[in-house]
Amino acid sequence: MLGLGNPGAGYDGTRHNLGYDVVAEFARRHGVQLSKGGLRQRKFRSLWGRQRVLGRPVILAQPQTFMNLSGEAAAAITGFFELTPDQVICVHDDLDLDLGRVKIARKGSAAGHNGIKSLIKHLSTDHFCRLKVGIGRPRYSEPIEQYVLNSFYADQRDLVSKVIGRAADCLEVMLAKGIQLAMQEFHRMEGEG
Repeated sequence: MLGLGNPGAGYDGTRHNLGYDVVAEFARRHGVQLSKGGLRQRKFRSLWGRQRVLGRPVILAQPQTFMNLSGEAAAAITGFFELTPDQVICVHDDLDLDLGRVKIARKGSAAGHNGIKSLIKHLSTDHFCRLKVGIGRPRYSEPIEQYVLNSFYADQRDLVSKVIGRAADCLEVMLAKGIQLAMQEFHRMEGEG
């Protein structure tokens, strides 16, 4: 599982770091330590950890390459562990989904997301699973580049923490029951029946 974002405290809590936040929550729940040093951390250009979760071997990673070069980290990890792209789950923010929505896609274009563009380039395919976590569109006509690199609006912060938990729940269902059942359960708005 690869959570996309930008490294450094200046990016904490920004919309573009929602993938980082979801993977961090998943790691916290399951006691997975994400490394902060060592040879492999430098080789993978990621904070990462590996252990069994829900009976399955799982590698969690937060690339430290900055968003636009996320594919370099993905390629290093998949190459070292001999993983195929269809074994990758990438968690990332999505402008085209309202805040509160999560959506699973098994393949597809980058839809303008530079982190996904980088993964497609470095994995040489668009056939990898994505867990898209909605951030919605700007309210105040902010430029997209500014919008994704800023924090959520004050009245959204409670919903953001719920959505991070919901996305982590979705990852658990994907592991335990499969992608199809996770799609059926999670392709609806936070708070819907």
